[in-house]
Amino acid sequence: MTALEALEHAGYAYPNNCRAGACGECKVHVRSGEFDQGFVLDMALTTQERQEGYGLMCMAKPISEVLEIDYATADALPRLFPPRKRVPFIVTDKLKRTSDILELRLRPVEAPLRYWPGQYITLGNEELGIPARPYSIANAPRQDGEITLFIKEEPEGTTSTWIHNRLSVGTQIFISGPYGTFVGDPAIEGPVLCLASSSGLAPILALADAALRRGFAHPVTLLFSARTEEDVYPRGLLAYWEAKYPNFHFIRTLTRQPGPPPNGRIHHLLPQMFNNLANHSLFIAGSPPFVRSCVEVAKQLGASDRLIYTESYFPQADPIPPPAERLTEPA
Repeated sequence: MTALEALEHAGYAYPNNCRAGACGECKVHVRSGEFDQGFVLDMALTTQERQEGYGLMCMAKPISEVLEIDYATADALPRLFPPRKRVPFIVTDKLKRTSDILELRLRPVEAPLRYWPGQYITLGNEELGIPARPYSIANAPRQDGEITLFIKEEPEGTTSTWIHNRLSVGTQIFISGPYGTFVGDPAIEGPVLCLASSSGLAPILALADAALRRGFAHPVTLLFSARTEEDVYPRGLLAYWEAKYPNFHFIRTLTRQPGPPPNGRIHHLLPQMFNNLANHSLFIAGSPPFVRSCVEVAKQLGASDRLIYTESYFPQADPIPPPAERLTEPA
């Protein structure tokens, strides 16, 4: 079991994203203890950082009785639902939403998966050699346990290609989770601004679904960046929310096709649309460059660090061995 899995099974939240030693989101300084760091990308954990006692918790396997890390205190960590492994679900529907985005609907065979809106699961098929990959849940928890995923087909992505082209309706699959800390604060007050691109829309939809259903009364604005009109999804659900909830407003912007305004990239449009974001809670999900540019502009408009929640979607890569010894003993 990795250090990250141990934290999650104890119910504690810990930042993570790729779970494969590639993104560096789970990097932390290790005060004491020994661990096997395993294979990670050098760009996620440099040789110097290893020498200074840092590690990636998603791949670090403790080999001492105690591993002490610099991460808050036990009473300061938010509680999460412990992840479950290989939970059986049935594929109940596959809907092509855009040229490269597929909506996958799954229903549990056993007890529903308990999760916080904004979290993700991993999905693959070990028997077929399909590696498990993370996909955000796109809906708030339902009584029947159904979950929705929006999966982008990556040209060189083994798992996404399998889901798009080979996975059939009626098939039983196994997922693991929930994982992730993109859950926000249920006690948030004041206006909310959600920014998303591509499949980064999925966790944003789950968060908005939960907030609107529980009667959140403050304005909720969802700004979605799409290449063309054909890349805007799921139009029906968003139109329903706008009709049902007067405080919800959806805005799409196009980056590669002219159309009715607004057009252009979100970080260019924000200063035109908002004078001050000091009182807004922001939820931002998409590629790392998208997230970074949106966060930078939001801060220039007065957004507070403590009210900015982000989820970056890193491309999946095969980890490589570190140049240093695999066995690490921080000073």
